[in-house]
Amino acid sequence: MLVRDFMTPNPSVVTPDVTVPEATQIMKKGGFRRLPVVREGRLVGIVTDRDLKEAMPSDATSLSIWEINYLISKLTVGEIMTRDPITVADTLPLQAAAKLMLEHKVGGLPVLHEGKLVGIVTVTDVLKAFLQREAELLVGAETNP
Repeated sequence: MLVRDFMTPNPSVVTPDVTVPEATQIMKKGGFRRLPVVREGRLVGIVTDRDLKEAMPSDATSLSIWEINYLISKLTVGEIMTRDPITVADTLPLQAAAKLMLEHKVGGLPVLHEGKLVGIVTVTDVLKAFLQREAELLVGAETNP
């Protein structure tokens, strides 16, 4: 089982100059929790829904709602992204990608092929692969009693 067989191919991406509100909308609309950040076709970072939430001001702020909205509208993904994220090759065994996610406590990894972003693999993808493999083993056990 290789990463390329279970990754989400051609993920949505943003550039570092995209604003936090724009990235939030892209994630909400697409129904995903992480966005690779690219500049000139190269992966330079990753931003997660958690990064976006942490960029929002506390309810205890003394700023007015207008001041908050103005400041947030100027904040870019490049300012809050994780730079040089851990990546995996599309030819890596899925188990190795799962191990990296566990070791680094991340929920997803950008997938590269010859240095180019080709996908993203997440914990959900690993679980789907596990369930698929389990189903295959059960079917095999039923046909070979």
